[in-house]
Amino acid sequence: MQLTALKTLGELKHNEYESKSIKDELRDNLIFNLKQNKDSFEGIYGYEHTVIPQLEQAILSRHNINLLGLRGQAKTRIARQLLNLLDEFIPVIEGSEINDDPFHPISLYAKNLIEEKGDETPITWLHRSDRFAEKLATPDVTVADLIGDIDPIKAANLKLSYSDQRVIHYGMIPRANRCIFVINELPDLQARIQVALFNILQEGDVQIRGFNLRLALDLQFVFTANPEDYTNRGSIVTPLKDRIGSQILTHYPKDIEIAKQITEQEANLSQFKKDHIVVPDLAKTLLEQISIEARKSHYVDAKSGVSARLSITAFENLMSTAERRALVNGDETTCIRLSDFNGIVPAITGKVELVYEGEEEGAEFVAQQLIESAVLNLYPKYFPEIKKLEKQDEVQSYDEILKWFLDHSDIQFFEDDSNAEYESALSKIKPLEAMLEKHVPDYDSSEKYFWMEFILWGLSAHKKLDRSQVDTQLNFGDSLGNFIKGL
Repeated sequence: MQLTALKTLGELKHNEYESKSIKDELRDNLIFNLKQNKDSFEGIYGYEHTVIPQLEQAILSRHNINLLGLRGQAKTRIARQLLNLLDEFIPVIEGSEINDDPFHPISLYAKNLIEEKGDETPITWLHRSDRFAEKLATPDVTVADLIGDIDPIKAANLKLSYSDQRVIHYGMIPRANRCIFVINELPDLQARIQVALFNILQEGDVQIRGFNLRLALDLQFVFTANPEDYTNRGSIVTPLKDRIGSQILTHYPKDIEIAKQITEQEANLSQFKKDHIVVPDLAKTLLEQISIEARKSHYVDAKSGVSARLSITAFENLMSTAERRALVNGDETTCIRLSDFNGIVPAITGKVELVYEGEEEGAEFVAQQLIESAVLNLYPKYFPEIKKLEKQDEVQSYDEILKWFLDHSDIQFFEDDSNAEYESALSKIKPLEAMLEKHVPDYDSSEKYFWMEFILWGLSAHKKLDRSQVDTQLNFGDSLGNFIKGL
């Protein structure tokens, strides 16, 4: 017999149903998953040996949790995944505003109903998807919002005195009884509002106006906070921090492969993009390297952090740049080009907080510098390191390419060039293909021209070639030749 078929308190008793606190639910279901070697936090990458074990320890300890970390570190996502550790359904007294447990009623309504109807008290079943409440802490949040207040309209309609407990309108926290309650950006909550949480966390008292109610609320609190907030916008008051059982530090992905997994999982791509756009693995690596460069750039405020959303939205823009070009030219399929990375600039400029030097240079300049730095740092992993000529007769790996630019005019192509035009432009530089064959012999043929363009960008990043752009035209030329010409 399914539990949800039970409709009264008496039926629950007859079937020997045992109620549990929410923290025990989380603990028991986590224990089951650990014994079965089942992942309780699917889709959370890079935290397997850091955040997740600490989170599991906090759950086993029945702690309220504070997730402390910079923006874009999956804090809210982790909190939402806790839903998977709840029982699928729990019984509540029908009509209760605060999800009263039939075996442990706490509201006046529930107590009176059980006293009146006994075992015939009606119950309903609450699914775990409805047991999650979330509040973004903002300066305008009030005690009435979170805890509750006296409702004069209810008092007038029911002709009740203000001393009657039934005039209370419960706030978000009491209404989330037996649920997971998340407060995002906790330091943004005014100190006096944080004080109102003291007794709820420790003693279970709810204080509303003149009422001092002993409501033993059953809640799993999860707070999120950004370390920057401790100095810039506010702080978590010390007594509240003392009442939060575990504080867990989150972090950004520690290697590019994990970052690529996160980006691919989170990016919202149309089926056309998935089917018709070839994305070289090098392009994905370069995209994540840009985020890494941003996190260590002297133009970017490190305290503010660089969200994983930078890579996600940049990847979406990168794919859209290629999609637009394919649609304009009528190409059925196309491959990502390095010049397509100009299309991710709007995704970068909206995701980084600049320091004074960055503001002076401008957001677009900083974005282009981050792309350049990413190319500069990735290039030596695939091709020989580019060094300044120490001797005039020293043979360099790039001599043939540089000689080609000395002997020929500059090469240009447009960002909206068709596949045929783009490939034709790069194919003119014969030494590029030889360089690619020598150092990346196992490259995928569909990615050939991306690699060839990457060599050009690498040489320009190392100041061996001159690269310039006017509107959508990209130009590569010999830097010494252009200097002589006065360009």
